[in-house]
Amino acid sequence: MLDVRVMSQDWPAPGVVALTLGRADAGALPTWEPGAHIDVFVGDGLVRQYSLCGDPRDADRWRIAVLRAPASRGGSVALHESVSVGDSLRVSVPRNHFELRPAPRYLFVAGGIGITPILPMVHAAATAGTDWRLWYGGRSRESMAFADELSAAFGSRVELWPENERGLLPVAELLGRPDRGTLVYCCGPEPLLTACELYTRPWPAGTLRLERFTPHAPFVTGADEFEIELASSKKVLKVPADRSMLQVMLDAGIDVDHSCREGVCGTCETTVLAGLPEHRDSVLTDTERAENTSMFVCVSRARSERLVLDL
Repeated sequence: MLDVRVMSQDWPAPGVVALTLGRADAGALPTWEPGAHIDVFVGDGLVRQYSLCGDPRDADRWRIAVLRAPASRGGSVALHESVSVGDSLRVSVPRNHFELRPAPRYLFVAGGIGITPILPMVHAAATAGTDWRLWYGGRSRESMAFADELSAAFGSRVELWPENERGLLPVAELLGRPDRGTLVYCCGPEPLLTACELYTRPWPAGTLRLERFTPHAPFVTGADEFEIELASSKKVLKVPADRSMLQVMLDAGIDVDHSCREGVCGTCETTVLAGLPEHRDSVLTDTERAENTSMFVCVSRARSERLVLDL
């Protein structure tokens, strides 16, 4: 964990605050790559994840942008109302389950505040000289954070799509024909992500990369009890139908890194050494799930009677 200070704040769109963070001790920050996010501890036990949307080459500053959510559970409201320049925040080191993989071409699709992880990807692709396009949708032109910045920097490579002017993003048109060699990166509200999943089914495996801010499906416990074995100690724990693996391990005094408890943030990713997981997270791709080499213990279950975990 790190203590950082709010160096500056600005409002790239109504209801969106951008915070520039630097180390409280003025030292260099940990490095990161496009797609990374950090945990932000906002008080009263609240931990929220926000994408880094600044320049990865800047070792002294991180930038996050926070939408004030209408149904906020306290996190976004706190960062809008209770944080000012000079205040200290406690944050995690960056984690990345949405990394920008090498490709001949990129198609970036962003909806609303989903532009935040896409923003550094666009700059990275442009710097590398890679072919790319961005389609960016929002409720209105005024609500679309960083829209003017993107248009000024990249011109026709950026297609702005305000819903009140043009309707919903034309996902069927964008993805209706498979394009081998193109990777599709998408972040935004669930209907947009679901549409991208639907229309990329005929594309080559691994084409689509998504990042979700909320779980793909509500968390439900399992119907059956199973066992987990911790490889380092050979300790075996029973996981009942009404408890998660994470809850069982924490109750047993096992120190497991975790944050969201919803299968979204990626903090509790754990290596699977034996057994067959039942993946219920919103992070892994279908290809990664089929490999069964890791899982997220806050929401996932087991298809086998026992899982052996690298803990």
